Amino acid sequence: MSTGQFGALGLHLADPRVEASVLGVLDGVEGQLRESVASADPLVAEASRHLVDAGGKRFRPLLVALGAQFGEPTAAEVVPAAVVMELTHLATLYHDDVMDEAAVRRGAPSANSRWTNSVAILVGDFLFARAADIAANLGPEAVRLQARTFARLVHGQIAETVGPRGSDPVAHYLHVIAEKTGSLIATSARFGGMFAGAPAEHVEALAGYGEIIGVAFQLSDDLLDIASESVQSGKTPGTDLREGVPTLPVLYALGSDDSDAASVRLREILATGPLVDDALHAEALGLLRESPALKRARETVRSYAEDARTRLAPLPQGPARRALESLCDYIADRTS
Repeated sequence: MSTGQFGALGLHLADPRVEASVLGVLDGVEGQLRESVASADPLVAEASRHLVDAGGKRFRPLLVALGAQFGEPTAAEVVPAAVVMELTHLATLYHDDVMDEAAVRRGAPSANSRWTNSVAILVGDFLFARAADIAANLGPEAVRLQARTFARLVHGQIAETVGPRGSDPVAHYLHVIAEKTGSLIATSARFGGMFAGAPAEHVEALAGYGEIIGVAFQLSDDLLDIASESVQSGKTPGTDLREGVPTLPVLYALGSDDSDAASVRLREILATGPLVDDALHAEALGLLRESPALKRARETVRSYAEDARTRLAPLPQGPARRALESLCDYIADRTS
């Protein structure tokens, strides 16, 4: 990761020493990631490297690196802890692509489309195993936390798969995001503080921040998919609509009792499911962009960003805390 990529994430590292420390951790992560996915089997080696080589934000290792700034950031366990988090994340992507029948991931053919679903699932399992192996070298608490985080990820995926089952769709959706996204980012921030030897109260504050900022980031991506005219979100605007993915603005629109013609028409279109028809897709996208549902979703994201900021209160003032606060500002602004 470069300083330019920090800006793309809305992260501002004003202190050169903190910036150098964070970059050092992330550089170490890249090297250890490639070592950790090595295999004597050429197919396993190639398929395991597939997403590592495709890059990505490395957001979870970044949270480990930032969390470590509240202790001794050069501690030997910090980089391996970040590798555990990124491997766990990458493993979930292999499985997600199988469940979603995705053809592309990070601008490249997905592993399942290139090698078959079975290979993709097994490679994901291999990465989970490698993460557990590295965690074992960090001690029993690391293994316990990684396992509990993995359990939350699985619970979130199951909840997403079976649907609300009579519960409030919005509450269900937020729960799914907390389990699938917030949990891993929370553990990433926790690992950073924990393995850097930060005080216990600081470690808990980092974990609480990570959980909420993770949910906020995912929700802001939902909004960008609708509101952006460009490809800010990394995919063509309206992709979720076309695929029938019920994101927060859509759920708010479907649950609305607004009786104006635009809201009624929007609910009619959204109720049909995936919008593969270009004309209906364009109409729904236009209506959503002007809808009270999108405004409400923006307010929800901003509330999560502010909640994340409050979780930082126990942490000492300084460049590392200001960097974490800058992520809150970025998320609130990127929903506009």
